[in-house]
Amino acid sequence: MRKISLVVAAVTLLAVNSVSANKNLEPVNPNKDLSVQIHSMLESNSFDVSEDLTANVQFTINKDGEIVVLSVDTNNASLEGFVKGRLNYKKVEVSDMKEGRTYTVPVRIAV
Repeated sequence: MRKISLVVAAVTLLAVNSVSANKNLEPVNPNKDLSVQIHSMLESNSFDVSEDLTANVQFTINKDGEIVVLSVDTNNASLEGFVKGRLNYKKVEVSDMKEGRTYTVPVRIAV
């Protein structure tokens, strides 16, 4: 009985140490960082709209760390041109993005 309680205590100590060691590591979300950069690129605009404009932007990152816009899914042609003009071939700081992988970001211009 004493050996079983000793083994349970050892396993508990190991489990607690493993969990407490992982608390100090903050996961970095590269998508969040990239969306903040995209937000700052699209921030200053002169849209005079009566309703919210939305679009889904598909893009990839090239070997030079630039955004390459593949498509802008929206019904508003001026929003499509604005997004392409502001994002296409703009350099971004990315740490964990894979070159050639397709990403999608929703964009909303609010009233």
